[in-house]
Amino acid sequence: MAHFDTEYQRLEVSYNDSPPGEEDMLVHVPEGSKSLWHHIENLDLFFQRVYNLHQKNGFTCMLLGEIFELVQLVFVVAFTVFLANCVDYDILFANKMVNHTHHLHESIKVTLPDAFLPANVCSARIRNNVVVIFIMVIAGVFWLHRLIKFIYNICCYWEIRSFYINALKISMADLPYFTWQEVQARIIEIQKEHQMCIHKKELTELDIYHRILRFKNYMVAMVNKSLLPIRYRLPMLGDVIFYTRGLKYNFELIFFWGPGSLFENEWSLKPEYKRGGNRLELADKLSARILWIGIANFLLCPIILIWQILYAFFSYTEVIKREPGSLGARCWSLYGRCYLRHFNELDHELMSRLSKGYKASSKYMNCFMSPLLTVVAKNVAFFAGSILAVLISLTIYDEDVLAVEHVLTTITLLGVCITICRSFIPDKHMVFCPEQLLKVILAHIHYMPDHWQGNAHRYETRDEFSQLFQYKAVFILEELLSPVITPFILIFCLRRKSLEIIDFFRNFTVEVVGVGDTCSFAQMDVRQHGHPAWMSAGKTEASIYQQAEDGKTELSLMHFAITNPRWQPPRESTHFISQLKEKVQREAANCQQGMAEKHLFSSIQSIQSESEPHSLIANLLVGPPSLTSFQYAQEGHGAHHSSHIGSSDVASALRSLSPLSTSQHLRGSFSSTLAKGEGTPLITARGLAGSTTDTRTASSGSSAWEGQLTSMVLSEYASNEMSIHAVYMHELHKQQVRTEPARHVWHRQDSDDSSESAPEDSEANRTLPRSATFPFPGALSRQEGSTAPMVGQRRYGCTPDGASGTSRPGSRMSRLPMGGWTEDVQAGRHHDTVPEEGSDDEQPPQIHKIT
Repeated sequence: MAHFDTEYQRLEVSYNDSPPGEEDMLVHVPEGSKSLWHHIENLDLFFQRVYNLHQKNGFTCMLLGEIFELVQLVFVVAFTVFLANCVDYDILFANKMVNHTHHLHESIKVTLPDAFLPANVCSARIRNNVVVIFIMVIAGVFWLHRLIKFIYNICCYWEIRSFYINALKISMADLPYFTWQEVQARIIEIQKEHQMCIHKKELTELDIYHRILRFKNYMVAMVNKSLLPIRYRLPMLGDVIFYTRGLKYNFELIFFWGPGSLFENEWSLKPEYKRGGNRLELADKLSARILWIGIANFLLCPIILIWQILYAFFSYTEVIKREPGSLGARCWSLYGRCYLRHFNELDHELMSRLSKGYKASSKYMNCFMSPLLTVVAKNVAFFAGSILAVLISLTIYDEDVLAVEHVLTTITLLGVCITICRSFIPDKHMVFCPEQLLKVILAHIHYMPDHWQGNAHRYETRDEFSQLFQYKAVFILEELLSPVITPFILIFCLRRKSLEIIDFFRNFTVEVVGVGDTCSFAQMDVRQHGHPAWMSAGKTEASIYQQAEDGKTELSLMHFAITNPRWQPPRESTHFISQLKEKVQREAANCQQGMAEKHLFSSIQSIQSESEPHSLIANLLVGPPSLTSFQYAQEGHGAHHSSHIGSSDVASALRSLSPLSTSQHLRGSFSSTLAKGEGTPLITARGLAGSTTDTRTASSGSSAWEGQLTSMVLSEYASNEMSIHAVYMHELHKQQVRTEPARHVWHRQDSDDSSESAPEDSEANRTLPRSATFPFPGALSRQEGSTAPMVGQRRYGCTPDGASGTSRPGSRMSRLPMGGWTEDVQAGRHHDTVPEEGSDDEQPPQIHKIT
């Protein structure tokens, strides 16, 4: 293995966050700088709690939420046991008379307490029911576990509360009005004083994101490479992706924090998983652990299934009765959230982005209403409505009609039937424009397969998009079926991928100074994981196996740089961003000013109109003189133009927007504007931020309100700039794919490009066990001499030396519809003999650290 000269020294594996050699030393802190937050042992957990407290709007809200969760669990169990054992349903349904002592002339009136059994009878029925007792014992143990965890969390979050108040100087009353970027900026600032992390004098935004999202970045990368979740081809349903919260919990339990997981603590991968020599043994151990966890899921299936049914019943019954059409509404699937997530994107950033694309996504899915189903729904709604109208009329005439048996039930069911039928009847004013809607959706979700563009009108595209944007009813059904299906997925599907999982964590794990082991994709390094078809040509040295799919590296880099404008990217990333900006300037300069302005408004209007009530960003960019062209784009052909947006048009929008993306410039201009009390920018800012605050309140000059308004405007600018960047980068990608179709890897070639240089008759190639993620030995020597060291990075396995996917004889590597690869193998995985690898296998690989 090649040796790289580097100024960084090896950081030995440790089980705490202390630097090597200082585990047993007392750290001397000057008297004036002592604090409770000097050298925090577990910064991952600390920053996660800081973020959670911010998202839960303070300590009081979080405390009430935790208490109500405990009460909710007790209520569900107690109420269910009461309904099953303490209610006489014969009296409730009037199947038998109540033993009342009345005069002959008095009528007998049944009350609700009459249907309740006496306390002694109720307790006797509970004691004699073994199943009920077993469920109550299991629920009691689970509740005690939650109670202990609640007490522990309260103690921990009380310290986080003190950290906000004393260190960050943010009170709990003001915390809901601070954005996370402001909180993060204060954390970075106080690092110099409190030295929370003693590996580094200064923290960066990327360090904090890495610690909060360490495991989530791994999951995003595994979904991006189609290692998870597992796809199924079912009869009549085609390709199906089953990914639920229960399955996700099991994945995290197996990989990250459960007994025998791959990580020895929250920030360090176990040393044995960093070497390639014992990969078969580790794969067998992982397979056995998955088997036992699958068996545990199978044994607990009845209890979990009962809980899921009861929780769903108590949660959704009232909603369905109030809004029966809510089941026909759509939501972003759990798989969709993971597939569409950028590397280093926090939960609130993801949900804000997906929420902006929700309306356009719903309109797009509604474009594909079945004409046959529409005709049936209209007629069923007519018949049900006729009967319902008669029953309502009779009820208005004489309310005693409701006392007739099943009349009230019939009225309710007819109302539900009509509501469901209306969900299948399209709006008569709806215009069929799928290409435009898909362009608007792309501006917000940022990711979409190449073959969707130009095929938005096809049902195949609609079916694939429905995997990301599913019916609420399908989501509930999948969660209900999850306890039953999860054991089978773990035992029969995930175990077969154990070798690929081991290879993935070894090949794509790097050590970062002050952070620990992280997913290498999360470094957003264009050189290591860039894709030539996404403006990384000439800058990336990654093989096909190392490349992130669908432009994930490039788009994640742009998103993080725009969201955190003070972050200083590494040299390669800075060069990529600079080259992109130069390309924007060149294309914008070549576009005629008049046409660019018109297209700019049309493009932005198409993006904004689906999520905001007005295209206020247009007013901010150009101002009142351009309102005429904006009005033309809004009322004229703007609805049809967005589907033909060229890269030059979007470049013009980016050039106009980019000067405003600098937070300090915008903050200063906004503060001065507010201080002068000017009306037009103020109204614009109110609309852009979605605020309904009265203008008089805004003009009062309150510093807290100004800070909140400025933060909201900055966030909105960053969101719109990233939306236009996403459209622009997809346009460039589409142009590059047209010019270089052979380099486009949507349908992968018969073998990985790295395997072309591997001798087919090599003894090592014949004897070395391979998975779809284990590289050919020949690929290692091919890139050793050409790959420059990445400064400050320690990479495990053989990824920096040319790790790439393999192609077994008789196998084909094909691209999956939503990203990643699948391998059609003639025979199952076989355990070959591992050749001796010498001393290199006994020692950890060469180390390069990221500072």
